[in-house]
Amino acid sequence: MIARRGVEVIPVHFFSPPYTSEAAKRKVLELARLLLPWCGKLMVEIVPFTEIQEQIRLKCPEEYFTLIMRRFMMRLAQNVAELNGCRALVTGENLGQVASQTMEALAVTEDACSLPILRPLIGMDKTEIIGLARKIGTFDTSILPYEDCCTVFTPRHPKTKPRLEDVVAAESVLDIDALVAEAAANTERVRITP
Repeated sequence: MIARRGVEVIPVHFFSPPYTSEAAKRKVLELARLLLPWCGKLMVEIVPFTEIQEQIRLKCPEEYFTLIMRRFMMRLAQNVAELNGCRALVTGENLGQVASQTMEALAVTEDACSLPILRPLIGMDKTEIIGLARKIGTFDTSILPYEDCCTVFTPRHPKTKPRLEDVVAAESVLDIDALVAEAAANTERVRITP
């Protein structure tokens, strides 16, 4: 939806081996290939995320796992954006579809970066999103049953109305700058062409 407005898109995939498989990565690259008619060429940035997730699991309260993970995603996506001269981040977030997408959770997540966050699907319901995916030809690939990093270490009782100060305190036990720098330094770039 953003690409059709003439914006060049740089997809970012967070990869967590051994919790996510090579098949899951291939699925993401296939989805990028299916978007070529709308995006032209694409360079997919594949960010290693295992160490970050393991540190979150070891050191942070379980109810905040997903929120802290998503804050790291925003920091890393902003890093990719800055290296590529991008002026905004774009997500597929949809209001209220999952625990981490309440208004309070979205505010906590976006606080981790300074770039504007565009959310073209925010007001759509699941049926509308599926219809759009069918129309552009990504639906069959997107439902393949491969794990993604968002399902790794999912909390049993995620916080749906988090307070920013509580999440910041919970993640303060982590060396955020070092974890981000390490992941950024080991990001793999995969060019997708027709």
